[in-house]
Amino acid sequence: MAEPLGNEITGLLHAWRRGDEQALDKLTPQVYAELHRAAQHCMKDERPGHILQTTALINELYLRLASLQKLDWQNRAHFFALCARQMRRILTDDARARQSHKRGSGANALSLDDAAVVSPKSCADVLAVDAALQELAKVDARKAQVVELRFFGGLSVEETAEALKISAETVMRDWRMAKAWLLRELSAEKHDGS
Repeated sequence: MAEPLGNEITGLLHAWRRGDEQALDKLTPQVYAELHRAAQHCMKDERPGHILQTTALINELYLRLASLQKLDWQNRAHFFALCARQMRRILTDDARARQSHKRGSGANALSLDDAAVVSPKSCADVLAVDAALQELAKVDARKAQVVELRFFGGLSVEETAEALKISAETVMRDWRMAKAWLLRELSAEKHDGS
């Protein structure tokens, strides 16, 4: 019987870490579809025409991953967990940059066509989720990791359980509690006018 895809990905990650550039060439097409699915999941609430498209998010992710070659890749789950964290950072960095430009921090004047592409609501939402997630991490780091993997990484319950080395039942329990906590935090923020 053929080796599961996860073992092949793990092997390619280890070969890439050892400096085998061909391993990265073989790895890329194997993980692209799953990364594309995760990126689509991250971008689903953004308005059409958003300046950062799914493909651009994946390209930026690949650029960041290229600098992490020497990371001690544990397995496929570890790889996708790290990808989820990087996608969260990319979206948060993008939202902060757009927020900064919106406030005029030395930005060049935009035409009305260019300005129509920027979505302040989505920008504020990404930053609010990120801030709430940081607060959740202070209270319960594992629940914050579950949200990061499921929300930003698009990982299934089973993949999240594998990445965090916990049971699927624990992932579901953490996911439910974290969603309730985040909903309360984000609702309180909207009511406070923050």
